[in-house]
Amino acid sequence: MPLSIVQNDITTMKVDAIVNAANETLLGGGGVDGAIHRAAGPELLQECRTLGGCKTGQAKITKGYRLPAKFVIHTVGPVWRGGGHGEHDLLVSAYRSSLELAMAYDCQAVAFPLISSGVYGYPKDEALKVAVGTIQDFLASHDRTVFLVIFDREAFTIARKLFADIPAYFDQPYKPI
Repeated sequence: MPLSIVQNDITTMKVDAIVNAANETLLGGGGVDGAIHRAAGPELLQECRTLGGCKTGQAKITKGYRLPAKFVIHTVGPVWRGGGHGEHDLLVSAYRSSLELAMAYDCQAVAFPLISSGVYGYPKDEALKVAVGTIQDFLASHDRTVFLVIFDREAFTIARKLFADIPAYFDQPYKPI
């Protein structure tokens, strides 16, 4: 089960690392970023303050603190500006940088949100294609388990239509490894 799509709350995933769709300050925000900061506790914010932010398309790692995951990999996806401003390459880089960091920290199982598809406005179908394509390319040469964790039903429905060949779990618990 190298790649699975699950509808779940990423803060509950029992994996080595969860990925945070962060902003460049790494100091918390809305959506998945805010949820991760709330669930991890104030220690996460304290550690993030020492990192000096993060550029779009890059990733940095912290401890998971009160989360079931040992680590949080913070990555910054691009804001959608119509698709002609390098958004695709920056989004690929956000996934790839996160996966490379997971490898460097020997994370065998990683959970990603659908980066940039919330307030950053990246179209969900396009964000899904980038996520799945980048993760599958990585998994072709690395033995890891990756979950693409989708919170809302709309994106999950799109994912099931686009990627019927990938195991998907909806309204039932996934089986942690």
